[in-house]
Amino acid sequence: MLFVTDSVVIPDAELTWRFSRSSGPGGQGVNTTDSRVELVFDLSATTALPPELKERALGRLGGPLISIAASEHRSQLRNRAAAGERLAQRLREAIAPPPKRRRATKPTRGSVERRLAAKKARSDVKRLRRDH
Repeated sequence: MLFVTDSVVIPDAELTWRFSRSSGPGGQGVNTTDSRVELVFDLSATTALPPELKERALGRLGGPLISIAASEHRSQLRNRAAAGERLAQRLREAIAPPPKRRRATKPTRGSVERRLAAKKARSDVKRLRRDH
């Protein structure tokens, strides 16, 4: 089971794992161990998300399939954990509520007066530099 949030848990049956050989330098076991992990999750077919969260996630992620690959560790177990954590993080970001809308505000009277006073002072400096 993959824990996304306290209320969202993805069952193992909805996760598809594939394993292959990692690229890059290795050692004695470089050609024998399938340590690269690819995790595929079908967002449109999941039952772990309520309909409104599923719609939000589909809109933000742009497609029904999420594919995560992990090959940074030498062991398959650690790559599985890394891929699972990455998938959980992407889903957390995708189902997060939208940020609150910014309410437009007017500048304060004091800030307007300070800005105009600074413009007037600069104008006076430049006026006094001019040849008469």
